[in-house]
Amino acid sequence: MKTPLLLLATLLAPLSFSNAAEKPRLNLVVIQTDEHSFRTLGCYRALLPEDQAFVWGPGVKVDTPHLDWIAQHGAIATRFYATSPVCTPSRASMMTGRYPQNTGAIGNDLPMRDDMVTYAAILRDHGYATGYAGKWHLDGPGKPGWKPQRQFGFDDNRYMFNRGHWKKIIEAANGPRVGATDAQGEPNYNLAGADEKTFTTDFLADRTVEFIRQHRGRPFAYHVSIPDPHGPNTVRAPYDTMFDHLVFKKPQSALSPGDDLPAYAATLPGGANQRQMALYFGMVKCVDDNVGKIIHALREAGVLDHTVIVFTSDHGDLCGEHGRDNKGVPMETSARIPFLVHAPGLIKPGTVVPQSLGTVDFKPTILALLGLAGSRSDEGRDASALFTGTPAAKDWHDINFIRIGLGKQSGWFGAFTTRHKLVMAPGAPASFFDLERDPHEMRNLINGPEYRETIRRLAQELKAYATTRHDPLLESTAIQADLAWAMGSTSTYAPAKRDGSAREMGEDDEAGKGAGKAKGKGKGKAKK
Repeated sequence: MKTPLLLLATLLAPLSFSNAAEKPRLNLVVIQTDEHSFRTLGCYRALLPEDQAFVWGPGVKVDTPHLDWIAQHGAIATRFYATSPVCTPSRASMMTGRYPQNTGAIGNDLPMRDDMVTYAAILRDHGYATGYAGKWHLDGPGKPGWKPQRQFGFDDNRYMFNRGHWKKIIEAANGPRVGATDAQGEPNYNLAGADEKTFTTDFLADRTVEFIRQHRGRPFAYHVSIPDPHGPNTVRAPYDTMFDHLVFKKPQSALSPGDDLPAYAATLPGGANQRQMALYFGMVKCVDDNVGKIIHALREAGVLDHTVIVFTSDHGDLCGEHGRDNKGVPMETSARIPFLVHAPGLIKPGTVVPQSLGTVDFKPTILALLGLAGSRSDEGRDASALFTGTPAAKDWHDINFIRIGLGKQSGWFGAFTTRHKLVMAPGAPASFFDLERDPHEMRNLINGPEYRETIRRLAQELKAYATTRHDPLLESTAIQADLAWAMGSTSTYAPAKRDGSAREMGEDDEAGKGAGKAKGKGKGKAKK
């Protein structure tokens, strides 16, 4: 017979082992910007040749030490793309793990379907305190649209607004409101004396800090969506003059018409507007300083070592490359976005992930890093193995599908790998780029004989994606003809008769509207 003490030890042994093995659940902080060129982050410049790191001229840069800290202590994904490089569909894809055409939010200002399951809903159901502050853009045309009724898993959405690039937010008796208004009391994008407490980037970062302090005793997930550095390009002092001394040159891709480029890639006569680019850099610097504030709050609360931090954007900004501003085209700085992840104990500091990924992969990947499963309806991939370096990463299939457009008659879609991209559109000839040989995307190599087999493979995968994910662009007869050629044996590409528009979707969604000011980095006016 066991003695009472031995019996007690036997009964408690499993419980003690279980408690010792349990680790606190990881928190999550997602920091998302809007229309952000990855070239403005020091951690990306450090991985690029000089002509790609300093496209606006030698040494023309904005330092981002706090964003660089995330990369140094975690991972940087060097080929991360907006699954649709325009606000609403990219955000829908990120939230749901589904392609935009399957969320209801295929284009700007279209509401996400009620039945969509976001990453926040899953975390909430697993006991997380969840919250969101900043631009949402998934609840239809409402503007500002504070605290939408449909919360999609974000229990605290007091500081969520649906649309707008407001520059000043104040806390009123009945909740937040835009602090700049016109004579009729309508909110606008003016700075209106915004300071370190009321400028939108600062205001939203402070709300993030408050949430961290309030919920540090339990697992939490907070998503802060900063509407900068999207236009209009204005920022509070001292950031408004911080970069006036820089001389911005035209990017290399704006100096030449290129070789056989289709309409969505053709060089336009724009460049780099000095004042607007200086203000863009100022907005980025303000963002970086506030990221530092959030990291400091996590450290001060004692939770930094068990908090996953993600920094990303909804889409990029050409900032004068190809003579263009804004987004909406398949070129790199339109579609390619920053993606940094700090995950202590999971991701080795200094990890570089070169594979081609998209916002559609965010939900299954981040949930896997947190030890949770996604939804059966997820269409994105769990890329967590690429970040953690587990054996599964060796079998990764490096291809990613990007698309834009409301139906079959406008927009484009493409298959992107780490090195190559194949793009097809109803209103323009097909294009193929080799990013290793032509990083500035100045040569359409669709007829390059050495690429014929690569084009065939990418076309097969693009058609398989479009079929299984119900992409409406597959209904275009011009795209069908391009796919048939690409998958066939004929060597020379001859564009079929186009059945749609070459108009780029989503070049500008709200830039300057309401404020009478344009982003205008290249031409001094916003694109319509």
